[in-house]
Amino acid sequence: MPAETAQTPPVAAVADTEDAVVADLLSRMSTERKVAQLIQPQINSFTPADMERYRFGSYLNGGNGGPYGDEFAPAAEWLRYADEMYDASAQPLPGDEPVIPTMWGTDAVHGHTNVIGATIFPHNIGLGATGDADLVRRIGKATAAEIEATGIDWNFSPTVAVAQDDRWGRSYESYSENPELVARLGAALVEGLQGDPAAADHLGTGRVIATAKHFMGDGGTEDGVDQGDVNLPIDELLAIHAYPYPATIEAGVEVVMASFNSVNGRKMHGNEELLSGVLRERMGFDGVVVGDWNGHGQVDGCTVTDCPQSLMAGLDIYMVPDDWRALMESLVAQVEDGTIPMARLDEAVGRVLRLKYRAGLLGEDARRPSERGVGGQFDLLGSPEHRALAREAVAKSQVILKNDGVLPLAPGAKVLVAGQAADNIGQAAGGWTLTWQGGRELERDLFPNATSIWEGLESAVEASGGAAELSVNGSFTDRPDVAVVVFGETPYAEFAGDRPDLVLRDEEGLRLLRAFQEQGIPTVSVFLSGRPMWMNRELNASDAFVASWLPGSEGAGIADILTGAHDATGRLSFSWPADCAGEPLNAPEGALFPLGYGRALADTSPLRELDESCAALEDYVSFDLFGSGRLASGVSATAGNGASLPLLVGSAGGVTARGYDRNAQEDSREIAMAAGSQLTLSQDADSGGAYRMTYEVLDRPSGPVTLRIGDSGLVDLTPHFDHAAGKGWREMVITQECAGSLGDSITFATEADLTFRIAEIAREDLPEGTGCAF
Repeated sequence: MPAETAQTPPVAAVADTEDAVVADLLSRMSTERKVAQLIQPQINSFTPADMERYRFGSYLNGGNGGPYGDEFAPAAEWLRYADEMYDASAQPLPGDEPVIPTMWGTDAVHGHTNVIGATIFPHNIGLGATGDADLVRRIGKATAAEIEATGIDWNFSPTVAVAQDDRWGRSYESYSENPELVARLGAALVEGLQGDPAAADHLGTGRVIATAKHFMGDGGTEDGVDQGDVNLPIDELLAIHAYPYPATIEAGVEVVMASFNSVNGRKMHGNEELLSGVLRERMGFDGVVVGDWNGHGQVDGCTVTDCPQSLMAGLDIYMVPDDWRALMESLVAQVEDGTIPMARLDEAVGRVLRLKYRAGLLGEDARRPSERGVGGQFDLLGSPEHRALAREAVAKSQVILKNDGVLPLAPGAKVLVAGQAADNIGQAAGGWTLTWQGGRELERDLFPNATSIWEGLESAVEASGGAAELSVNGSFTDRPDVAVVVFGETPYAEFAGDRPDLVLRDEEGLRLLRAFQEQGIPTVSVFLSGRPMWMNRELNASDAFVASWLPGSEGAGIADILTGAHDATGRLSFSWPADCAGEPLNAPEGALFPLGYGRALADTSPLRELDESCAALEDYVSFDLFGSGRLASGVSATAGNGASLPLLVGSAGGVTARGYDRNAQEDSREIAMAAGSQLTLSQDADSGGAYRMTYEVLDRPSGPVTLRIGDSGLVDLTPHFDHAAGKGWREMVITQECAGSLGDSITFATEADLTFRIAEIAREDLPEGTGCAF
């Protein structure tokens, strides 16, 4: 008998066994237990007792969620929580009702980056620049091992969006604007995460369930708006945005996630033509279709708690982070009254059960997370082998756009390294790093297994006999031979990262480059970004310019290129814009550098002087303090005792702020203030203008509430909050007419417990004499 036959049973025999197991389980399940298999809540909104009572088929941690309410919990706590939830789901049931263990899903989109100490690989846009499918496959395998070590079964990755508009805030989750490259790399990551579908280790030790997402059209919405509408003829839609899916299906992907966006005006979570007709019938996908965060609630005629339309359209699992109980009740009632046929329920539940069978979660061999695979092997997180792999990926992803001969850095050179991002791993890692939106304010000790760009350069330069100095502001006493300026975008995730154009308005890097240029000091730009951007000014002011993307935890990979330890092989997987408006979108006529461009270190041909005019620089002015779920640059939040609330999330000084879904995932904040507490939002400088705030008050205040503007302006909010209580979202405008004066900060204070929500706080110029409004 051939060895491969001995290792893997015939496909037909496996399918027969799966079908028999699934049919037996379905025959013994109550309607409520079946519906529970289709419900996926987040860990912040339910308990192990709820798991034992309801037996959810799966659950997830949101981007800002962690075990026991601690998003920075150590790896051992993630595993302990996984065991606790598994045990709750596996308690015996009365009679013949089968016990079906739950499974945990997570967004590990560039390594297992929700967990401290995990390896942080470059985001997909960087991996796209490597063009190396074998590298991506190895990254998938390493990521899977780190995920399984912490007890998690399922990864919501890879993103196989073919981003067509770089203004989209998730562009960095796309490998390329080229569908063929996305298909090749997406399939490779699936194989790395799950294993070869024809091999014995498929979904075995060190492997996890993969998810191709988001089906389909994300990255192709009008104006690059997240969760927007894709308007294309079906043939063009299939040729671009659906193109990667057959490759991932052939690679054995077990799950596909539906997209938030609409296609030709119809939300994907309710789009039967595409979810069932195209994905299943045309492409032959037989796995599970999972929803995205409350995405079903956006379907016409639906709410988050009532949406049979999604199940009927082809969705199998509802991702319902907080409102799981009410959705369960409505689905059970809709099955019982015939709105949802039992056959459709059994079809969806059968797919979930089949997935669990393939993943080894059913049957006598099923084990607690700590007792299977590499569970508990925490030394895999940030292991030397995985870090070396990440360093290789960083080096291969660097794309040199300009080099007048300053690269590679000369052995023995005196190198000054400047810019806030140089020694900031949070900024180099980007979004989906420890927190959902990421942030450069994340402390260094949260990255124990990491090397910053500065640390990598310091080591490499000194090893060559040179000297390296870190100077964030570019000052020096001993004139350097060359200055390396590290700058770029601050971290973001979806919708918070959407942009009206491709201008980088943070001019820190530009100021540093021009200052060195004036002093005759050669410069190397290391540009961190989640997308190509209009860099004409910075390119003109640089002797060398490197697109470094979002490299992650291994800054030494950048040093490998700058010092010439490895040649530069990275090539653009997105065309680079010549115009700051970002149009035409990813088209040859709009490209300064085309798809596939990139220089070897030996290529020192000159780059012409670039046009620096940009109407968008003059037309776009923003005075936002808070919006799209994040604080604006230069804005900080503190509790009354001076304790910081980074990202306006967390608890301090009697103030608790948590993400709240208004129109999109965590696009707002729910603020709970204890009696006697204060919450202050401060700006670096007074941008002037009135304050406009979108807010909601849940209950009437039982004590005085005030809003202090700057140092002296004071508004009594008590009657206004009393009137607004229970009336939904409202808008407040604070001008000098009622505040007396305006300033660069606002402080909420309450003498009794108070809970309210905020969606937006902005500054704007209003005509003199404009009154306040509540």
